[in-house]
Amino acid sequence: MYPEADFVMLSSLQHYVFCPRQCALIHLEQVWSENLYTAEGREMHERADSSVTSYREGVKVTRTVPLKSVSLGVSGVADVVEWHRREEGYHPFPVEYKRGKPKKHDADKVQLCAQAMCLEEMCSCTILSGALFYGQTMRRLDVEFDEALRARTVATAAGVHELFASGVSPLPEFGPKCKQCSLIEQCMPEVLDRSGSAKRYVQKLYREFSEDEI
Repeated sequence: MYPEADFVMLSSLQHYVFCPRQCALIHLEQVWSENLYTAEGREMHERADSSVTSYREGVKVTRTVPLKSVSLGVSGVADVVEWHRREEGYHPFPVEYKRGKPKKHDADKVQLCAQAMCLEEMCSCTILSGALFYGQTMRRLDVEFDEALRARTVATAAGVHELFASGVSPLPEFGPKCKQCSLIEQCMPEVLDRSGSAKRYVQKLYREFSEDEI
């Protein structure tokens, strides 16, 4: 159980799974930079978010839904929550909008699972699944909230709380995903990577300098 003053943003869990350093730069150091990926994602969320409630057969659709969980210590907003009509009443089904296409990592799934766990706590219910809608494929990816994903989500929330309590941003680990990160210039992974990328970065600069001299 976490006091509300210590709640972290739901989005921080997604950032943490993708890269703990990115999470720290955004949420601890308040660093942000827009690139093509973040701009597309922001525009997609703006189109999805509104306070309008709509209806279709057997489903009530609410947008920009405030969420929180004392057990996870998180709060935020769900893009869309569908309420599917059942005999006992309407049952929540979270839908998160993402740009691009399904990822190899579980960052998006963890964020969606955290939303479901918030709704479970708020509505005193059990949610078995939700969906991620990707702008590039224009398709939904159904996500089952099994025990493994729930355990990953709980561990991720705990990791974010531990990171924020330490107040220290982790050193970077340079890899392919860095090229897609909007914070690559602020992060400087090639310079600060503890695995030896600093040496490679200096060698690269030396080669470029030598070529310019020629």
